[in-house]
Amino acid sequence: MKKLLVIAFVAVVSFVLAASSFAVGPGKTVVFEKGGTVAFSGDAHAKAGLKCNDCHPAIFKMKKGGDVITMADINAGKFCGTCHKEGGKAFGTKDCAKCHQKK
Repeated sequence: MKKLLVIAFVAVVSFVLAASSFAVGPGKTVVFEKGGTVAFSGDAHAKAGLKCNDCHPAIFKMKKGGDVITMADINAGKFCGTCHKEGGKAFGTKDCAKCHQKK
């Protein structure tokens, strides 16, 4: 029984450490190239008081590339649009350059 608990504990710790190595937390930025160049800033979201679990896994899947996000979805209040919609709690989608970068 003790062996099983130790194995379970090691598995959980390994999972947490592996997941955090892929996270886009404070100080990190990830750039998405599909369908346009979009930058997600972990710093900007952390400064706004957000934590990873505010959006994951309820709004976004935990797997890189697990969500196919379109502007139509965002404008409909899905994915980023959960907060970033016109009249939402964060800036809306009218200023494209806030997220979309030129190559």
